[in-house]
Amino acid sequence: MSTPAISLFVRNENKESLVCFGAIILTASHNPGGKDEDFGIKFNNSAGAPATENITNKIFENTKKMKIYKTLNSEKTFNLETDFSLSIEGTKVEVKIVSSTELYKENMKQLFDFDKIKKLFSRKDFSFVFDGLHGVSGPYAVEIFKNEFGVKTENLLNCDNLPDFGGHHPDPNLVYAKTLVEKMDIAKKVDATLVPDFGAACDGDADRNMILGKQFFISPSDSIAIIAAQYKSIKYLNQVKGLRGVARSMPTSSALDRVAHKLGLKVILIK
Repeated sequence: MSTPAISLFVRNENKESLVCFGAIILTASHNPGGKDEDFGIKFNNSAGAPATENITNKIFENTKKMKIYKTLNSEKTFNLETDFSLSIEGTKVEVKIVSSTELYKENMKQLFDFDKIKKLFSRKDFSFVFDGLHGVSGPYAVEIFKNEFGVKTENLLNCDNLPDFGGHHPDPNLVYAKTLVEKMDIAKKVDATLVPDFGAACDGDADRNMILGKQFFISPSDSIAIIAAQYKSIKYLNQVKGLRGVARSMPTSSALDRVAHKLGLKVILIK
């Protein structure tokens, strides 16, 4: 699952009562991955949020005290299409197989107006391209952009998620997302009519993104300012009676301050 999808899954499991303690995510994030490259572990708590520093520090301290670790060897072949059980040192363990995309897609339908978005994608004067950078976002792009909005497969680049990201660096920026940057013609080398209107890319575990317009780059620091300025176009924000406030951290540009001022909202700076 992508990092946002795992967070959603944990929160959904815990809607009525605490049944999911947390989630472990094995990821190289936006770094090169594979057996000779980076590998990392994220832990999300029962609220679906990243573990706080005091928890990760305790985990790190415990790793320095470990004397042994155990592995599980099994001659049995498991079908990962259906739930199954196995025995570990006499304890029966139930393994539940879930869709990585279904819950996330249904949640997106609650947040955004899929009918309106589909109408945009069906327009002849609008073209779109997405680059999954061979990361985990590929299946989500296919499920939503292709199956829901009708985007052609050839406009969904590198959406076959690979363990080593195809040997590339899955960081969605102007340096590493070269294929998308060239297709969106940021250098303005070709006729603008030949360039797609909208481009996007995600990193390896799909919790960071890059947005490109026709021959121009949109700074991620401006993203929340754009969302705030266009909040009336977002289904969920209309359902909760609009914006109540906005908050920004150090990487967020001061464009949000100007948008908030125009909307009459208070800005809270998170230090």
